[in-house]
Amino acid sequence: MTSRISHTSIDARDACAQSRWWSAVLGMHEDPRDPNLPGHQECMIFSADGRTRLLFIEVPEAKTGKNRLHLDLRPVHGSREQEVDRLVGLGARMVADHRRPDGSGWITLTDPEGNEFCVLPGDEEDVDPHAHLVTGAGAAEV
Repeated sequence: MTSRISHTSIDARDACAQSRWWSAVLGMHEDPRDPNLPGHQECMIFSADGRTRLLFIEVPEAKTGKNRLHLDLRPVHGSREQEVDRLVGLGARMVADHRRPDGSGWITLTDPEGNEFCVLPGDEEDVDPHAHLVTGAGAAEV
C-alpha cells in the first residue's frame, strides 16, 4: 500500500495574497465555486489538471529561519534568467545565485512573505535536468 500527496500546505500571514501570488507564478487557479478572498483562513490553488494543489493556511506568526521544505521551479517556456526577471517583477527577491559555468545550477529567491524557492534551468535550455542535484556530505545550502 502507498499514499499520494493530496496537496502541499504552506503557512502564510496572508493566505489570500499568497495564493494569488503563487497562482500568478505557477499559472494555477482557485476553485471558482469557492474563490479565495481576503480574510479567508485557508486558500487553495489548483493546477490545470487538478492534480497539483497548494493550500495556504493563515497563521499569526511570521516566518523565522530557513524553510525545511521549498519548491524548485523549472520554467516551461523561456530561460531561467527570463523567469527570474518575471518573478522579481511579481515581487520575489533574489537571495543567492548558484549558477554554474555549464548552465546548470539554480537561483534562490523568496516570495513576498520570505519563503525560499529555487529556479532551475528552463525546459527549453540545453542543460542536464539532473545537474542541479547536490548530494553527499558537501551538499550546498539553499
